[in-house]
Amino acid sequence: MERAEKREFVTELNEVFKASGSVVVAHYAGVTVAQMNDFRSKMRAAGGTVKVAKNRLAKIALQGTESESMSDLFKGQTLIAYSDDPITAPKVVMDFAKTNDKIVVLGGAMGATSLNADAVKSLATLPSLDELRAKLLGMIQTPATRIAGVVQAPAGQLARVFAAYAKKDEAA
Repeated sequence: MERAEKREFVTELNEVFKASGSVVVAHYAGVTVAQMNDFRSKMRAAGGTVKVAKNRLAKIALQGTESESMSDLFKGQTLIAYSDDPITAPKVVMDFAKTNDKIVVLGGAMGATSLNADAVKSLATLPSLDELRAKLLGMIQTPATRIAGVVQAPAGQLARVFAAYAKKDEAA
């Protein structure tokens, strides 16, 4: 890689660190080319990207970004997975790591928040933005009778209690 290419790569990576919803850093030692291509295609299909970067260049690209605290993760053979949606990259990396023990998640960042490996795992279990939107839409579209029934239930219970007290007083 020539000096101009390195400078361009660092600038590109710096923009990635600034604009991404989340970035995951993992070791990939022992992963075959076919497995890496499969991983990249899965990430691309989900809306994310996987890059293998030289650690020194990645550390330079991190300078001046909110994610600067994760620079100590870049040791050994590391890859960077990132996406605009904060859930996509961790979810795809963790799914791939389940089937391939050579991918070892080191940590990452979500904006200014630095994530350790456990935080990335817990982030991967959250529903994606599209799933949350679907759930919200489903809640909005519930029939009005169902909502009215839920709202009227406490009033009906209260009326039954008053009726029971009235019958008790009439009997006495």
